[in-house]
Amino acid sequence: MTLKDKIRETLKEALKQREGTQVSVLRLLLSEIKNAEIAQQKPLDDNKTLDVIAREVKQHKESIEAFKQGNRNDLLAQEEAELDILMQYLPKQMNREEIIVAARQVIDAAEASGIKDKGKVMSQLMPQLKGKAAGKEVSDIVLQLLSVEHNDEASSK
Repeated sequence: MTLKDKIRETLKEALKQREGTQVSVLRLLLSEIKNAEIAQQKPLDDNKTLDVIAREVKQHKESIEAFKQGNRNDLLAQEEAELDILMQYLPKQMNREEIIVAARQVIDAAEASGIKDKGKVMSQLMPQLKGKAAGKEVSDIVLQLLSVEHNDEASSK
């Protein structure tokens, strides 16, 4: 069963249970998946479907931050509920320590020696962490690790 089929099945159950929030979130998600399929002119595989879900999750997280700053608790609760529904379809999210371990492995394998190698590291690391970690967080960690290694090299010369 594909991820898209799983979403459809959950939508059917939510309709039967009359769960309004879940129904609206899943309908929107299926609509976004359909739009991506139209843009690509072919059905999405599970990886591309994960990209769509991750994009929706990112938008909800940004909205949550905006609502917190605007002190809109009424809208904040709704966005958080919708985010929880979307997060069910992403793989288990990695914590900071797990990302650091994965980043160090790629840095060592790529023999990255400084910040200039960030692109090389990110291009190898992101496919491994797809859907499991936010790109910005991964980027920040890689930058931090590369700058520490670069400083270690500079001090040892």
